Amino acid sequence: MLFPAPIWLLSLLLPMPGPAQVTPPVPKISWSAARPLTWADFRARPNTDRLAALTASTIDATIGCVDFHFSGKVQATFAPSESWVRNAAQASPALLRHEQLHFDLTEVHARMLRQKLSLIKFDCLHLQPAFNNITKVAFLAWQRDEARYDQESNHGLNAPKQAEWEQKTRLRLEQLDAFAE
Repeated sequence: MLFPAPIWLLSLLLPMPGPAQVTPPVPKISWSAARPLTWADFRARPNTDRLAALTASTIDATIGCVDFHFSGKVQATFAPSESWVRNAAQASPALLRHEQLHFDLTEVHARMLRQKLSLIKFDCLHLQPAFNNITKVAFLAWQRDEARYDQESNHGLNAPKQAEWEQKTRLRLEQLDAFAE
């Protein structure tokens, strides 16, 4: 699981398309229990020989203060234009479940961040440093969880570990249900 580069970095690395090559951007998909991923959601071209698929998901977090009252929005999103599958016609349902669980783990950590934000009394005059510290810790925990998932499940090839992660992640989502959007 790789985490998407900032947009400004992508624009520096990718050649600018000519007018005839411009395609509309594919909107991000917000996490929803009612809307699982399908192979049709994976729109990018494969960029490595090592993996069979890649899920590009992230936690979008925005904050602000209105009349000195804190408000924030945290959302787990999937980026179709950065996610790919090597061969969707031959890809197994087990591989799709593995990739879905990456997105589910993103939602687990989005809920954990919503929970943290609900417990903290933010000082609107010093909002940005406090929020930056909280999100930095949250994103590091999320990245560690994603890496551990791939390592322990061997990218979904270790079926018993994959099943263990699926069960554990379902339980975590249920435990954090109060912080679902």
